Amino acid sequence: MRFAAAVGDAIEMIEVVGDDGRFRVTIGAHVWDVDARLSPPGSWSLLIDGASYLATVGDEEGAFVVEVLDETYGIRVEEATRHAVRTRGAAAFGDGEHVVKAPMPGQVTHVAVRPGDIVAAGDPLLVIEAMKMQNEFKARAGGTVTDVRVSAGQAVNPGDILLIIK
Repeated sequence: MRFAAAVGDAIEMIEVVGDDGRFRVTIGAHVWDVDARLSPPGSWSLLIDGASYLATVGDEEGAFVVEVLDETYGIRVEEATRHAVRTRGAAAFGDGEHVVKAPMPGQVTHVAVRPGDIVAAGDPLLVIEAMKMQNEFKARAGGTVTDVRVSAGQAVNPGDILLIIK
């Protein structure tokens, strides 16, 4: 399986192959063989390339909180395909203008903004239904919505401009 993992502002693409507690984990150019066993609830015993680690894993506001070697990490994980659909639709231009485009064919089911609205990074913009899945598009950066080119119920094709934020 492929995932997008966000730690702070950094996003890493991760591939995990295996089952029954034995995995090959690839992050960028690095590959690790991992043997993972659930210990006490919320704790994992990890054997990574011959080195042993104890990690505790919790959930806080939709993120995994992982503690290992006296360090704590907040990690948000998303299936890679969903991440690509959610983020591929925005392109930034040199003047700070963000054009949100449809990455796939679908139908707009909800538009949350109007021209003149001020949005912050992460604010919901619209929802497109594609392949029976609801795909919510969020602002990648703050700004003012200058143009909304779609409405609820409208069919869209890949590359169609949905809205513009400046």
